[in-house]
This record gives sequence, C-alpha cells and structure tokens, in this order.
Amino acid sequence: MLRAMTWNIRTGGRDSGGADRRDLLVRVVADQRPDVLALQELRHFDSGTVLADFAGRVGMRPHLARSCFGQPVAVLLRPPLRALAATRVRRPFHHAAQRVTVATTAGPLTVLSVHLDPYSGLRRRVEAGWAAAALRRAPGELALLAGDLNTLDPVAEHTDRIARLPAAYRRRHLRRDGRTVETRAVARLLAAGLVDLYATAGAPDGGLTAPTRHGGGAEFSGMRLDYLFGTAALAGRVRDCRVLRGGETEYASDHYPVVTDLDLDPA
Repeated sequence: MLRAMTWNIRTGGRDSGGADRRDLLVRVVADQRPDVLALQELRHFDSGTVLADFAGRVGMRPHLARSCFGQPVAVLLRPPLRALAATRVRRPFHHAAQRVTVATTAGPLTVLSVHLDPYSGLRRRVEAGWAAAALRRAPGELALLAGDLNTLDPVAEHTDRIARLPAAYRRRHLRRDGRTVETRAVARLLAAGLVDLYATAGAPDGGLTAPTRHGGGAEFSGMRLDYLFGTAALAGRVRDCRVLRGGETEYASDHYPVVTDLDLDPA
C-alpha cells in the first residue's frame, strides 16, 4: 500500500513575526508516514538548508520547484520509492508545479504538486490546463495531481460560504458578473478525464480543507480548496481518501492535509 498526502503548510511553516510551526508540521507528517508528500507554500525552502533539514526530519527525499512570482512547491518521496524523473513544469504558474515520476510494481506513477493562483479565476483555469497537459505527457496510465487549487468545486452549493467572506476575498471566488461561482479550474481537470478522489472515496462531509480551527485564514469560510485528482487507472486503486483534522493539524497550518491510500507498492 502506498500513501500520498498533500498539504499547504502556510508560508513555509513560519509566520512573519509570529510562531515557528515547523515542529508541528514534522510531527503530523511523521504520524502519517506518507510515501509521497506534495507540499505547497514553501517560503524560504529554496534557500540554505531549510528543505534538506525538513526532509531529513521526516525521512524523505525532496524535489523542489522554485517560483518566479509566489512560493515554491515540492514532492517528497520516502525510500524505497525512487524518482525516475523529476522536473519543474516550465509554465508561468503564479506559484509553481513540480512533477515527479516514481517506480511502482504496477508501472510508473507520476505525481504533480501544484498551487494555483489565489487571486484570479481565469488564471486558475489556465493553470489547470497546464497541469492537465503535464500529466497527459506522463509515462503510463498512473498519475496523481495533488495540491491547493484555490478553487471551489462545480458540484457543491457554495452560496452561503461565499456570502460569509469579506468582500475583498469574495471576489476571488466569483466570476466577473459578481454572481457566478468561479469553479472553472476544477471543472477543467474533470473535463480532462481526471477523477476527484475525495468525491469518489472520501466521507460524505464535503471534504472542507480551510480554515483550520486555530491556524488563521480570514480569507476562508469553510471551503474545499485542496484536492487529490487521479487518472481513471489510479482511481481504481484508491482504498481511502480523507481530510486530516484534529490534534496538531488545527495549529500547524491554515489548511488541513488530504491523504489517500493506494493499492500500489514501490518497485
């Protein structure tokens, strides 16, 4: 069994002028022991030894994508998983996207850690297209897209949660008419044939991922923004998908982690 996890850790686990949350992050990751870990908002992880120290503490090997405009993202692997290929997706994402292909007994599995534009729904739609294209070029039939998409899904009812947002943040989730909910990025991934793993294998609770109870997040109102998408072949191997809540996840970030267990083994 192979466990994959995605988590936006909020500004690299250290708040400006505030608490250092990296010990909390390490403990949550160590408790879950994911084989594949997609991380977003890795502020300062692209300088010095911050990333190497974090990866060493959780017993994983990191593959980082630096960002031109926002914050880096990464895919971390737990041995004996090994990377067959690892590269930053060379598109102008607001943040970044990192693609890593690993060897499994069922063939190569490609993992994409991505963090879409927080401000513009149109930009998110374009970035979702880049992400889907990056997975279409992956070898084999097994692929996983993991990350903070900053986008509501096109299935659930969102009127109340958008109404609860301050006006400055409400605009992020509405189209230009000021009424239509902005869901086009997720819709584009679905149209590309990717499967929403939580929608198919998670609990019937909406899968809300932001904000956490004590991690801040005035821009959230009980929203599902973090996703795991897979190809049809990968979705057939999903055994569980869940949002981790409670305990130290309530303090470690403003987003909850999302985890899936896959019927796969390292090759």
